[in-house]
Amino acid sequence: MSAQINKNFLNISQSYLFAEIAKRIRDWQAANPEHASKLIRMGIGDVTRPLPETVVEALVKASREMGVAETFHGYGPEQGYDFLKTAIQNYYTRFHVALEQDEIFISDGAKSDIGNILDLFSVDNTVMVTDPVYPVYVDTNVMAGRKIIYAYSSEENGFLPMPAPEYKADLIYLCSPNNPTGAVYNREQLTAWVNFARDNGSIILFDAAYECFVTGDLPHSIYEIPGAKEVAIEFCSFSKKAGFTGTRCGYTVVPYALKRDGADLNHMWLRRQTTKFNGVSYIVQRAAEAVFTPEGEKQINENIQYYKDNAKIITDTLDRMQIFYTGGKNSPYIWMKCPGGMKSWDFFNDLLEKAYVVGTPGAGFGKSGEQFFRLTAFSTHENTEEAMRRFERIYG
Repeated sequence: MSAQINKNFLNISQSYLFAEIAKRIRDWQAANPEHASKLIRMGIGDVTRPLPETVVEALVKASREMGVAETFHGYGPEQGYDFLKTAIQNYYTRFHVALEQDEIFISDGAKSDIGNILDLFSVDNTVMVTDPVYPVYVDTNVMAGRKIIYAYSSEENGFLPMPAPEYKADLIYLCSPNNPTGAVYNREQLTAWVNFARDNGSIILFDAAYECFVTGDLPHSIYEIPGAKEVAIEFCSFSKKAGFTGTRCGYTVVPYALKRDGADLNHMWLRRQTTKFNGVSYIVQRAAEAVFTPEGEKQINENIQYYKDNAKIITDTLDRMQIFYTGGKNSPYIWMKCPGGMKSWDFFNDLLEKAYVVGTPGAGFGKSGEQFFRLTAFSTHENTEEAMRRFERIYG
């Protein structure tokens, strides 16, 4: 006998999308060393603004506490410290959503929990994802061997697919504001999905990582929709909200009302976390708590506005050029149609060769992404303006 591998891993792409992009950039830089310094990256959705000063002060203060016996913290609660869960509770009340503390689970980021939550569900479940799609939703389920169906989106439906009989599935992934398209579901549209899940016994896995970019009356949380607590788990992150991509902190909400097969999913998730996760560090959780202080929010909103200003630079250029796009206003992502009907990887190469600008080919996010391209607002004003000057000069 010998150890048997999980052969489902052989069914996923052997190169993660952003690893392939990084390889192409390295090859281009090696072939064009004289232009390497001109490269502007607008592809990967990583923040560029530093952590707000209030957050840094909280990190420093908590670090010093760890060096004193009276304030030292060892293992913390796997589900997170009460001080941070209380701050999150208070944040949700702004959207008229009431959460119990023990419905909130602190994590090291939304990406981890989006994959880990699948421990609660049988591999016999059918999964629905929207297409284009954040690759993690697909790859984690392919690794487990689940059947996946796709709700395809397009220019015609504004890249916001709606429920249809053929989309009946046990698990439904929704992301709003969407990565990669930047499109945002309104209340009526989210209500339709919640009702669809209730009618079919489905569970919605709702990724709200970009809710901080939402303005107006658009929902920040799926729990703003009546009945959603009975059918939805919500994932959120401090990565884009507060620049924690290198600090790592997020949270998942599993409501008490969410039950299946006589089991309480909140209790199941607690049991899973206490077995497989030792929690986020005290230092990082104190930093996350500072995000919700008045001064922390002021500084964080300044950073978010900075990225929104970059998004406007991009969308103003596309408007002048009469190029179709979604996103930008309520999202850091702009999902644009490739000029001249180019395929997305062809446009990636063309943009890199001619403008020295890097974006993300839409085909990397699924079948519906062909002939589309994602740009991000996570750059400096200067680089964003320069990138769009080059873009307009070449394709205008």
